[in-house]
Amino acid sequence: MKIAILTSGVLPVPAVQGGAVETLVDLYLDYNDRHHLHDITVYSLRHPGTSRHPALASAVNHYRYIDTTSQVARLRKYYYMKRHPGGYYHYSVEYFLGRVIRQLRRHSYDLIIVENRPGYVLRLRDSLDALFVLHLHNDFLNADSREAKAVASGFDAVVSVSDFITRRVRTIAPDTTRCLTVSNAIDTRRFTDARPISRASIGLADDDFLIVYSGRLTREKGILELVQAVSRLSTVIPRLRLLVIGATAYGHDQHPTPFIEELRQAAEPVKERITFTGFIDYREVPSYLKTGDVAVVPSMWDEPFGLTVLEAMAAGLPLIATRSGGIPEICEGIATMVDRENIVENLASAIADLYADPERRHTMGTRLQEHARQFDKDTYARNFFDALRLLDAK
Repeated sequence: MKIAILTSGVLPVPAVQGGAVETLVDLYLDYNDRHHLHDITVYSLRHPGTSRHPALASAVNHYRYIDTTSQVARLRKYYYMKRHPGGYYHYSVEYFLGRVIRQLRRHSYDLIIVENRPGYVLRLRDSLDALFVLHLHNDFLNADSREAKAVASGFDAVVSVSDFITRRVRTIAPDTTRCLTVSNAIDTRRFTDARPISRASIGLADDDFLIVYSGRLTREKGILELVQAVSRLSTVIPRLRLLVIGATAYGHDQHPTPFIEELRQAAEPVKERITFTGFIDYREVPSYLKTGDVAVVPSMWDEPFGLTVLEAMAAGLPLIATRSGGIPEICEGIATMVDRENIVENLASAIADLYADPERRHTMGTRLQEHARQFDKDTYARNFFDALRLLDAK
């Protein structure tokens, strides 16, 4: 098939600035490059880091970049905002989509895949004749979404990253919404084969009982509640330490948010037990995870899937996670699952239980690492392209 991929208009592909969606796009593009399945063109933001990226040498994956940052582009975006108020998305994203549509009209595609931007279809359907598929990574399309029925009916199919998201899409029209699940994935070998960093290099001792949190420092991720649980256990587990890997958003923090200030205040009484790494390059995250004794994913919102869960599993860590969104689909029955109600108490109890049972920690970590293999990048890419093939055949 000849396929066009429409990215979010916020981060570039290849994923030189990170981003879960963009990284997953890279995974299936890499698979396509190795297996020559389809002729694919990716429409993405222009970014200096992509100019000499090895992915651009592919014979089957092509990259077309939209300039949104030059002085000329900024002027165009400004005038676009004035002429087109009230778009589905921020005017910068709407401008990006408009420039993409202009290029799409010059070509013919069998299939157009929209990455996590359901509202795109309202303009695409009026401009192009193709099969439209939404690849949905977040809870952005459900019965409560803006223009939900019009958006859902605009797509020929929806491929979601978890059964949780699939169920949410089907709240629009259970009998007619065509949606199937292709579970997310990671490059599991990067986490399984990584070597741990030296604990001494980050001020920790080998006999510390180290809890690891990896992810953005935002309220919905539950890091505040985890800090509170560690504080509660400070007199119970003498060598308890918490390693917090991550920043508030993508890249380095420049200005503390009100939530970060709240987090710092909560951590102050036990600051000697908590190490905040700040932003860590994704390539280094596996080695940081590997140094831990237990991973905790304390999400306080409905995670669409939970890539950090997979990363901890692939690193072979015993895991404590909340029953949130798509997380139970990944690790229910193997990891320690806790409810969000009374979360601080639940986390503290789960950590204390694993601390007291080294044999259980070892068994759980081994089982989780084995289970993580079914979420490997090649399995994901193969399933994704199989789903597209089935859709094209119908």
